[in-house]
Amino acid sequence: MTLFRLLTEGTRILEQAGSPDAKEDGKQLLLAAFHLDMVHFLMNRMEELEDNSRNRDQIQLYREMIGRRKKRCPLQQILNRQEFMGLEFYVNRHVLIPRQDTETLVELVLREEEMAAQKGKRNLSLLDLCTGSGCIAISLGVKGNFHKITGTDISGEALLVARRNADTLLPFKETKKVEMEFFQGDLFEALPKDGRKYHIITSNPPYIPTKVIKTLEPEVRDFEPMTALDGAEDGLFYYRRIASEAGNYLQPDGRLYLEIGHDQKKPVEEILAKAGYENICTYKDLPGKDRVVSAQWPKNL
Repeated sequence: MTLFRLLTEGTRILEQAGSPDAKEDGKQLLLAAFHLDMVHFLMNRMEELEDNSRNRDQIQLYREMIGRRKKRCPLQQILNRQEFMGLEFYVNRHVLIPRQDTETLVELVLREEEMAAQKGKRNLSLLDLCTGSGCIAISLGVKGNFHKITGTDISGEALLVARRNADTLLPFKETKKVEMEFFQGDLFEALPKDGRKYHIITSNPPYIPTKVIKTLEPEVRDFEPMTALDGAEDGLFYYRRIASEAGNYLQPDGRLYLEIGHDQKKPVEEILAKAGYENICTYKDLPGKDRVVSAQWPKNL
């Protein structure tokens, strides 16, 4: 048996199962199972593998991974990792897999935070609702200059993942240490009742209409947490709740940043306007689809 034969075997199985990118998935799983980088794979792919317990275990692990991927389990869940904003996040079945779409929100907050710093506004605080893996909160903690960051999620299992990612990634922050904390609960209900307010609130809430979920790819529909996907009948349930409550937790002139579905610009903007927000703007992601709505809480109420 050679690495090349194993890759051919795995690729064929995934192709027959309808995997969208069978060859690349097979390669990534093989490299992970054998703890190889691409250079060493290319150098050794045609050599016969020595018949020893280590190689047998790695071959078995690879075939088990292929079996999971054959059932359309996401590659990221099998490997327990996903890159986001240049950082490697631990993920599992309890959290939504971070996507490039969400980087739009993080980059927007970083740009506006930098502009605020140039105007002398420093030591900003941030609240991330529905934090999941913590990808938004932790990326902003690593790359921004926030003094205090809070994340909330209704799932205790998700918060275990977020805390693990914070412990792994935040120590590498080169600037002053950011204070990060996580609370379990339903949106703002998770927060301590101490009157705290934030300069910025972010969220990638569940926004897929319930009836649409059954049409999603198996990797999403069958393996990612339903609580992170289901936005109720029209997909707008959580936007209404966040818009109605966020003003109680925002500083005057504080901003709210919400990821949206590509067709939700108008209704989310209307929800925010009705709730009293100002300077409502929608921003597009890299492919040109509406992706983030930003709004400002009034300075004088």
